[in-house]
Amino acid sequence: MHFEQAYSVMPRPQLEDQAFTLRAIQPADIETIRQWRNAQMDVLRQSTVITPEAQQRYFAEKVWPQKPLLQPDQILLAIENDGNFIGYGGLVHVSWRDRRAEVSFLLDPSIESDFQKREEFFAKYLRLLQELAFSDLSLFRLWTETYSHRTGHIRTLESMGFKLEGRLRNHIALNSGFIDAEIHGSLLNDWRGNHEK
Repeated sequence: MHFEQAYSVMPRPQLEDQAFTLRAIQPADIETIRQWRNAQMDVLRQSTVITPEAQQRYFAEKVWPQKPLLQPDQILLAIENDGNFIGYGGLVHVSWRDRRAEVSFLLDPSIESDFQKREEFFAKYLRLLQELAFSDLSLFRLWTETYSHRTGHIRTLESMGFKLEGRLRNHIALNSGFIDAEIHGSLLNDWRGNHEK
């Protein structure tokens, strides 16, 4: 793998757990990401279909210029398993002053529908992302917003040390109704305590 387009802020261009790898998003990834996002709008803060042109424009304006920065607003990572591109995510809405970031995560829809694989890959992803955030980048807090109908997703978050911090009642309009959003957080001190056991 070539790392010409790695994030300067990352001390390691990729993180690995055996065959499971996180690396910086590359231009060849973004059309697949667009398709995945359009297929899963019910779990994303995305209200309209993304066109190929809009995807190219977004990455040209908002993603690629962030890579050389030492304090980027977001760090988007491709997820690979056995060399296959299976998802993406990263740290978004990064506040370096407050040492916090939101966790982003999305899998290929064909994997998302496989409960066992989804949970396995999400747990590995969270383990590596916490290592990146807390160990490599010296962040203090990670947080997530998850729609309440994603019960398996929430179980995995909590099994990886994320604590439920609140519920935003009837926060999201979905399928002619409203659903709650749950906020979970993981702190450096909690992670360090669990990590050192």
